[in-house]
Amino acid sequence: MQQEEQWSSKIGFILASAGSAIGLGAIWKLPYVTGVSGGGAFILLFLLFSLLIGFPLLLGEFVIGRSTGKEAISAYKAIAPGSKWHWIGYLGVFTCFLLLSFYSVIGGWIIQYLYYNVKDLVGASGSVDYKALYDATVSNPVQVVIAQGIFLIITILVVARGVQAGIEKISKIMMPALFILFIILIFRSLTLNHAMDGVSFFLKPDFSSLTSESVLYAMGQSFFSLSVGVSVMVTYSSYLSKKENLLQPALSVVLMNLFISLLAGLAIFPAVFSLGFEPTAGPGLLFIVLPSVFDNIIFGDWFLLLFLALFLFATLTSAFSMLEIVVAAITSKKGKGRSAMSWIMGAAIFLVGIPSALSYSTLSNFTLFGKSIFDSADFLVSNILMPTGALLISIFVSYRMKKDLLKSELIQGSKSLNSIFTVWYFLMRYIVPLVIIAVFLDSLGLI
Repeated sequence: MQQEEQWSSKIGFILASAGSAIGLGAIWKLPYVTGVSGGGAFILLFLLFSLLIGFPLLLGEFVIGRSTGKEAISAYKAIAPGSKWHWIGYLGVFTCFLLLSFYSVIGGWIIQYLYYNVKDLVGASGSVDYKALYDATVSNPVQVVIAQGIFLIITILVVARGVQAGIEKISKIMMPALFILFIILIFRSLTLNHAMDGVSFFLKPDFSSLTSESVLYAMGQSFFSLSVGVSVMVTYSSYLSKKENLLQPALSVVLMNLFISLLAGLAIFPAVFSLGFEPTAGPGLLFIVLPSVFDNIIFGDWFLLLFLALFLFATLTSAFSMLEIVVAAITSKKGKGRSAMSWIMGAAIFLVGIPSALSYSTLSNFTLFGKSIFDSADFLVSNILMPTGALLISIFVSYRMKKDLLKSELIQGSKSLNSIFTVWYFLMRYIVPLVIIAVFLDSLGLI
């Protein structure tokens, strides 16, 4: 039986799904890795693996959700009653709960930087030491916790309104705004002196720079960057009409994710190279290098404001999906109201995330396996829980679900899609699991 919640249109579903997939990693981590891992050569690898690994996995989750019309946990129960397969759903819910607990910390940092930027615009202050500002920001225990709370409140307010009135409505605003902001920033970056040096760093194919590590990263990123492996797309696709074909939205999400990553690189690296800065990975690029770059550009404060707004949009649209899978699972099971459960679970995520928020201040001396609390949570989610979930989903779809059901969901009665189904089924059954195992072992340092 289909849930009452449903997307009002296919474009709403595509934009919300793309918003879930396009997060901070796609915007700042992937462009950097591209630049130091062969440029255009790495992009070609990422595109190839996205189509051969990420796309099949995404379609697999779409099939599970749309065929049952149920959220993550109930969907597996409906397909495989009386079995333990529904634990994949529980794994996905737990992973998203934990992921949002520390992801919201970064969202809080962005909100703090937006506040600093607006304050500077109003006060017209001079240049800022962004390294000192970043250190002061992450080490202030009160401010980081408050900012994390504000980020989660925004997320809760949207999810509490439901699929159409909340997630879909805001995604239809934020995703086009994301593209517009990128175009403005790219235009400004490309008009700077020596901007082409940054474009060359980002896109020039250099196959000699490709290593086994970068190939494995391209494979891993192909499914990490599409929100697969945590059953988010199972929940999102459960709200999709039975009349819609699944191939088009899945391919649209993959291509939009790649396109956003390309736009991010074209916005970031021409400006970075033009002003002689060194591109760095991780938070340093977002919170130290880029603000310093904009500080040296005419109307730089305004462009930095646009860039921070862009990052906040990307972070929020991903956060919506993480909270949605948690809320959908619990409201379906206990029948409680969406609004109340959104606030309850949002508060629980906030409390669990406080140690991560304090990892660089009050709890900076506390470590787990040699890592800070924040880094430990990140490692657990990225290197263990997500690959495990992706592997189990690929096995469930190709070995537990009935082939006839898979075929009917994918081809929607069109015989012209039979060949596409055959290729997809082969990839899901034989290729995808092997690739995920390879990435999983590599992430644990076992190969």
